[in-house]
Amino acid sequence: MASEKAVRPTRTWGALEPLRQRTFRTIWCASVVANFGQLILGVGAAWEMTRLATADMVALVQTALMLPLMLVSVPAGAIADMFDRRKIALVGLSFASLCAALLTTLAVLGLTTPWVLLAFCSLIGAGVALYSPAWGASISEQVEADHLPAAIALGSISYNVARSFGPAVGGIIVAAAGARAAFATNAVAYLPLLAAFFFWHRRHAVPRLPPERIDRAIISGTRYALHSVPIRTVLVRAFAFGTASASASALIPLAARYILKGNAGTYGLLLGCAGVGAVAGALLVSTVRERLRVEHAYALCALVGGTMIVGIGVSRSVPLTGAFMAVAGGASMLAVALLNVGVQLSVPRWVAARALAWYQASLTGGVAIGAFIWGRVAAAWGVEHAFYASGATLMLTPLLSLVLPMPRVSLADFEMIDLGHEPEVALAITARSGPIVIEIDYRVAADKARHFYNVMLKLQRVRMRNGAFNWSIARNIAEPELWTERFHCPTWADYLRQRSRLTLADRELQASADAFDMGNHTGRVRRRLERPFGSVRWQAETPDLMGDSISVYTP
Repeated sequence: MASEKAVRPTRTWGALEPLRQRTFRTIWCASVVANFGQLILGVGAAWEMTRLATADMVALVQTALMLPLMLVSVPAGAIADMFDRRKIALVGLSFASLCAALLTTLAVLGLTTPWVLLAFCSLIGAGVALYSPAWGASISEQVEADHLPAAIALGSISYNVARSFGPAVGGIIVAAAGARAAFATNAVAYLPLLAAFFFWHRRHAVPRLPPERIDRAIISGTRYALHSVPIRTVLVRAFAFGTASASASALIPLAARYILKGNAGTYGLLLGCAGVGAVAGALLVSTVRERLRVEHAYALCALVGGTMIVGIGVSRSVPLTGAFMAVAGGASMLAVALLNVGVQLSVPRWVAARALAWYQASLTGGVAIGAFIWGRVAAAWGVEHAFYASGATLMLTPLLSLVLPMPRVSLADFEMIDLGHEPEVALAITARSGPIVIEIDYRVAADKARHFYNVMLKLQRVRMRNGAFNWSIARNIAEPELWTERFHCPTWADYLRQRSRLTLADRELQASADAFDMGNHTGRVRRRLERPFGSVRWQAETPDLMGDSISVYTP
């Protein structure tokens, strides 16, 4: 199968090469400013919570910021695949900025409480979650394909450049003017990114088919993730990494206050150290991918990162803890970037935003859950023991490779293809007609039956992840050489979408199955319309509100 091929890059590009593209450079620079604001918000909210509540509530600030990324990312990814990604990014950023302005107003009026603070952190996080898949999936539209891995790494660097200095700046702002100033800075910091997306002249390709309904789009993305072995593997590994490493972000304010006996400036300094390390880690992504297998690189990151987290719990020195934070930040960033690249190189463009949304939901959901777990451990047994447990858990995550090895894939395998022909239609059907039943015959020599069956099991995953239901393979009892593949699509439009989602790797797999066929290929594919009572246009005079033509969709 194509996803199992080990493909090495044929040409090396500099880590900063994508910044030569004007659109990408403009949006990237504006994203650095927005990330500054997001991190300053986190510093202000976390430090304010240390004044208002207990240790477990402080850890919940990280949960409040991350949990919406898990809950909102999936529908946000579906929406980004369905509509103009530029417009979706604008809506998400506008909502986040508005919520940040409201939080600032409440803080000025002295109306913030622990739960109000958590609620607005969640709302701002929801706006960012709506924006993120649209931004991530649109990177491929702003840079050349050869620059995509470097551009993905730069997308991560934009956050960590801000993290290098943002927390320290946030600590200074909080110390000088209070949390309300941090909230106001966050609201203003989204404006440059809003402007960058507003002035981006995105080339909009007119889709051949109308967009799916939001529920269908979510289901399609979910089914793709479930039936794609590389994506499923990365999602589980990302969730495990996020859960295990969450203490490095969620408990740092407690480490600054209770272990190091510091203040908001100490907290900002520690996060700044982590950001500097993360920038260095992201810049090494291309080099590491060329010199190490992904599995070995991830294991190294987990072991180093876990050791550093344990060291944070042991250290009582600000410089030493800062050094541990820097190394942990670099290891964490490198691991996250490797996982991100794994997702981007494992999906075709039609489902890119949804796959990224599932990845983001898995990673941030793991961070949110991990923050809650390590916060409870800190409240029950002490902050130091929470760091010990988190670091040890992170060092154990490479063991997942025994059952879920990291995929080795190439973006070339997921290049979309055009079948070059349309199915023959003599029946009066519309986009909503269905269900559609597809049957494909194969005549296979008896001595090749087992090999053919194994290839068809791989083809089953392709059919299911692209939109087919109720797949089966049957062998004729009277003619053992005759095999019939059968699957359903809910409607004719769903079947056309399923055909349009084929990639180069899918076609190669279909060719492998066809190679077993000894027939003349005439009439071997049958498309049937099932018409149970209540289906669309059951009677000829029944109007179809969706219209008869679906050849071209004009938004």
